[in-house]
Amino acid sequence: MVRSQAPVSVTIAAFARAGNVGVETVRYYQRRGLLDDPARRSRPPARGAIRRYGTGDIERLRFIRSAQSAGFTLEEIRALLRLDATRDRDEIRALADRRIAALDLKIRDLQAARNALKKLSSRCSTSGSGPCPIVEAFHLDDRA
Repeated sequence: MVRSQAPVSVTIAAFARAGNVGVETVRYYQRRGLLDDPARRSRPPARGAIRRYGTGDIERLRFIRSAQSAGFTLEEIRALLRLDATRDRDEIRALADRRIAALDLKIRDLQAARNALKKLSSRCSTSGSGPCPIVEAFHLDDRA
């Protein structure tokens, strides 16, 4: 991963905004072990302490979001993060190849569903009588 040099210290709200996610998503990633839960840093005594996130945290959050956009699951992202530390390119490539195969299968399934729906749609004339073939097809699926 690319690591920048400029240090920052932001609250969870600013951290979430920097990663284009909600605060609850940050907390979810922390519960799943993808993001560290930073130590609390003291503020003036009357106000207590708050958690602060740095540049590395922001980069990791953005990495997670980018990997999700590429279709990786959270477990696969955990593996990518682990493998990044070891620089195991062969295993990273194998993980990516498995994700590509899974995406190809999903694309085929979506294309089949699209084609089936398109066929039903063409049979559903607004001037026809009786139940619409689209609705009827879904009722038939319930009876099977």
